[in-house]
Amino acid sequence: MKNRPAYAIASVDSALLLASLLQQEGAMRVTDVAARLGVSVSTAHRLLGMLVYRDFAEQLPDRSYTAGPVLRRGRQQQAPVTRLRDAALPHLRTLVDAMGETANAMVLAGGDVRFVATVECDQVLRVGDRTGRALPAHLSSGGKAVLATLDAERLTPVVEALAADTAARLERELRVIRRRGYAVNDQATEPGLIAVGVAVPPAGGVSGAALSLAAPSARYSRDRSPAWASALAEAADAVARDLDTIG
Repeated sequence: MKNRPAYAIASVDSALLLASLLQQEGAMRVTDVAARLGVSVSTAHRLLGMLVYRDFAEQLPDRSYTAGPVLRRGRQQQAPVTRLRDAALPHLRTLVDAMGETANAMVLAGGDVRFVATVECDQVLRVGDRTGRALPAHLSSGGKAVLATLDAERLTPVVEALAADTAARLERELRVIRRRGYAVNDQATEPGLIAVGVAVPPAGGVSGAALSLAAPSARYSRDRSPAWASALAEAADAVARDLDTIG
């Protein structure tokens, strides 16, 4: 299970997270960056300056900052990602309070899912913040939940990019997911991590989104899946309603 390393360098972590936020969410002002990273305005300004120097960011005429040339390849649509994050966060917090495990929101980006928001639980052993990370959609719980909702035209390119045996296994799993309404990642992306995911109904111009609950395998048992799936489905419907409101 991949959590924040004990030897993490705070400034490097902040810079990498900031680069991900600029790529996924679009232009941000220095004060926005300071608030999102929990740092001072002066620190935010120095981080942005270094990203500009290395072409990971650039300053716009209104003095806000956006993703630079290095990050532009494969950039997601930014407004929908921002709306998804804003709509999902309150419901992720509710999930964490109710279920006691870390909750995530993510969106499909080609053959990957990108995490746009995480709310960590407060247990000592827990799954950490995944914001800004990407995982293969066919392995992650949220990714598989979204893939199960796609029509053949959109699903085929993802499946065709996989090895034949992997594609066949995915097709079988997607049939199960469509029948029961949720997907499970049983240590497919990280040893020691179990996650359950459901798709968020398309709403407010946002599609391909999912929510997940993730826990260390040592604390997970299979009989928890239906309860998790029910809570996730309720949260996903609430996120969709809020997306329609703010969209």
